[in-house]
Amino acid sequence: MPTFLTTSSITRLERGDKKYPLRLNDLHDPPNQLYIDGDIDLLQMPMIAIVGARKASAEGLKNAAFFAQGLSQAGLLVVSGLARGVDGAAHQATLNLGPKHFTMAICGAGVDVIYPKEHLGLAKCIRQQGLLISELPLGEGPKSSHFPRRNRIISALSLGVVVVEAAERSGSLITARLSAELGREIFAVPGSIHNPLSAGCHLLIQQGAKLVRNPKDILEELIF
Repeated sequence: MPTFLTTSSITRLERGDKKYPLRLNDLHDPPNQLYIDGDIDLLQMPMIAIVGARKASAEGLKNAAFFAQGLSQAGLLVVSGLARGVDGAAHQATLNLGPKHFTMAICGAGVDVIYPKEHLGLAKCIRQQGLLISELPLGEGPKSSHFPRRNRIISALSLGVVVVEAAERSGSLITARLSAELGREIFAVPGSIHNPLSAGCHLLIQQGAKLVRNPKDILEELIF
């Protein structure tokens, strides 16, 4: 059952509007419109995506928070997908830094339909200290086909994507692949060779992603 977020502050931004993020035009199928709940001016900030497993380990959640806070403190807006696990940890850690730090959730449903439902409180905080975005119309519920489309928006908006934990077949690897195709930087956090949730990150590193141990490793690759 979808959980609805009551709001009267949603903006519809058409492609071609002067505030429409130009980086989305790198896609072969840019969204024709974006529905935005929050501070639309934050779209001008440099962004970094942090993604990973929904069923993340305790270490993975800790690492997501560590990278999110370090990158936010360096002046980046932290982007993720509002999912359970790594996404939620990255959003929450950024919010925990206080009002000068911002995070953006790209939604796989309308911005007024919060999924998963346990992230309703998190979504309310994000729209106060960042923004919720979707290309889907208001009232549209989550569907499996929506999430790859959400991931392409995450990839296009960001200077790079940090994969914290991921199985060998996961949506996070799809996001990383899309990012690479768009010329974005790909970063992967290593883990134990015995942990299935590290297998995707290790595969990315074998394919050329930068192994990162701390936010500094990421920041030295970015220009913003």
